[in-house]
Amino acid sequence: MGLLNALRAVRCYLSPLSTSKSWLSTQASLLGDRNILLMGAPGAGKTTVGRIVAHRLGLPVIDVDDDVLEKSWKMPVAAKLAAVGGERFLEEEGDALCNFSASGCVVSLTGSNPLHTAAMKHIKESGLVIYLDVDSEDIVHRLTRMKVNRIVGQETGTSMRDILHYRKQFYERWLDLRVLCGTGDTVEEVAEKVLKAMERYQNHASETFVSTRSDSVESKTLFSDVVVEGLATDGGLYVPKNGFPNIDAREWLRLVHMSYPERALILLEKCIHPLDVPASDLRTMIFKAYGSNFSSEAVAPVKHLIHNQYIQELFHGPTASFKDLALQLMPQLFAYCLPQMCNYLILVATSGDTGSAVLSGFSRLSGSDTHRTGVLVFFPEEGVSEIQKLQMMSFREGNARAVSVLSDFDFCQRSIKRMFGEGGLTGHLAVEYSTVLSTANSINWARLLPQVVYHSSAYLDLCRDGVIKFGEPIDVCIPSGNFGNAMSAVYAKQMGIPIRRIICASNHNRIITDFITTGEYDLRSRPLALSHSPAIDILKSSNLERFIFHVSDGDGHLVKELFTRLDRQQHFQVPEPLLGRIQQEVLAGWCSEEDCLAAIQSVHTHTGYLMDTHTAVAKVVADRLQDASCPMVLCSTAHHGKFAPAVFKALQIQNIPEDPVEQLKKLGSTASRPGIHRDMMKCLEGSSRKEHTVCQAEYGALVEEVDNMIQSSFLKVM
Repeated sequence: MGLLNALRAVRCYLSPLSTSKSWLSTQASLLGDRNILLMGAPGAGKTTVGRIVAHRLGLPVIDVDDDVLEKSWKMPVAAKLAAVGGERFLEEEGDALCNFSASGCVVSLTGSNPLHTAAMKHIKESGLVIYLDVDSEDIVHRLTRMKVNRIVGQETGTSMRDILHYRKQFYERWLDLRVLCGTGDTVEEVAEKVLKAMERYQNHASETFVSTRSDSVESKTLFSDVVVEGLATDGGLYVPKNGFPNIDAREWLRLVHMSYPERALILLEKCIHPLDVPASDLRTMIFKAYGSNFSSEAVAPVKHLIHNQYIQELFHGPTASFKDLALQLMPQLFAYCLPQMCNYLILVATSGDTGSAVLSGFSRLSGSDTHRTGVLVFFPEEGVSEIQKLQMMSFREGNARAVSVLSDFDFCQRSIKRMFGEGGLTGHLAVEYSTVLSTANSINWARLLPQVVYHSSAYLDLCRDGVIKFGEPIDVCIPSGNFGNAMSAVYAKQMGIPIRRIICASNHNRIITDFITTGEYDLRSRPLALSHSPAIDILKSSNLERFIFHVSDGDGHLVKELFTRLDRQQHFQVPEPLLGRIQQEVLAGWCSEEDCLAAIQSVHTHTGYLMDTHTAVAKVVADRLQDASCPMVLCSTAHHGKFAPAVFKALQIQNIPEDPVEQLKKLGSTASRPGIHRDMMKCLEGSSRKEHTVCQAEYGALVEEVDNMIQSSFLKVM
């Protein structure tokens, strides 16, 4: 106790921080006896930040270097290092920390403490580890000013930047909270971020979700609930009650030179509370999701196309579509959030790409999760490409299968939403089979959230490559069907990415374009017309709910009224002022079948690049609507090989092989940009053309398939 009393008298660095006094006054009691453990590289400012934070919270402050190691060793830390050498120093430092105990303090760890596993396990049990993630260039400059030219573990010939990069893996391993420090942040600003991070951690109950159709501002629905439930009980879609966090420019600049998984980790940590998914677990999921299963190390690279247009290639995942960017991660989040003692059947409606991406993502789960989770995909028999169909049919083992329906995507999606809303059906499944329904369509928040990352990443790539400076605007053009991709761009903009125009590109079904142009959503006497771009052959765009909720400032009453009217009357009209706000947020245009094919041929002729049909729709609309005053990013949502017959038609190539594998090979010899998608080729070569289940366009028939799926899978309760 003598040490703690003495430490209370430590002179603290005072600063005019803005964190609420009411929160600060209760923070110590909220933490109880837990310590606040500040971790980071040498030169990260842990000691000074620790003093500021301790002063603001009225807590004792302990600096491990000064107050633990030097008191234990009776000599300066530098002298100890010189006496015993780096390897022995780490062991003795770890032993000293293992013998250390304190409670209710702010503790500044040394930069090398996290390298000792036993010591960190011991100290982590006593409190909350907050990682001061400071820019390595800032650290190098600080260490240079301090005349520090070598740190523990740095061998001769190893640069300071290299050893800092090596150490980062240890900091990532132990953190509970990350404080991302912007380039040039002062210690006062870092301390403020620490206090805000702690406030967020303690206020887990405030990071809740509401339904787009809810009038109530009260909500107790947390991220883990939203992931598992998928659809809100009132038929609406979940959105975060407080919107997205806004990230300042200096923090965005930190992300410019990071890899895609690193960017995803930083952004998703800010959107998922650590008590829902701890940072270390989230990191494991993300690096598994965006690893060797992607054919490009960049995951979602941005490449110059022509003039000021750039293509973001979102098709390097295992099923060759942009859906992989969400669906390699979402199943892991779903499995993590699953309650015990219950089985889950994931129902999915697909217009082509989602089906195989869901099947691929859930097939990568391991352990008991595979026995408690099943996947049933419904797709329109005549509304997907042959290659898309073969991809889905390649998943025949385990608790996953695909069933075609003699109708369109809208019927499949409408039927699934109806199942969720029928208490008799869901009650029967729960009682009879201990099985709960959920969804992996973009109506599920965990499906939509990861898509925010690639829109952010596209902008950061352009900054990294010198095309723009941070703060300069870009336009984005997105092939739009269910509106999830466009909605994720809206959310990226809300987080601080300077997207000027979000352009929604429709094919000849053009329901989104008509709505954004007129404010009228009209399904009356409007049949779905098949196209060369089947993934956007959609008339009822689910994520439009989230968009209207967004532009109406969260008017759940209005959203409920509009979409109830759409369900009953197949029509609604938004008020004129709301239409004005819609048109400020997004633009829209549509593309004919002829113009789609012509764009593929023209771009290939002039650049050698071969687009798929959906990217071509975006290209046509972008050409019409952009003003060329800033870069335009086209979202390339699928590899051209998935739609080979249409691409052959566009290129006016005759004698097309009947075998899809041979079609891909022929396209590969026609164009080298982008190359053959190896994973898609491998999938098709291993796919058998057995008969698949075809279901009549009747709601009862789809319900029967659900029942059959449960009874024949591992989900059945024995």
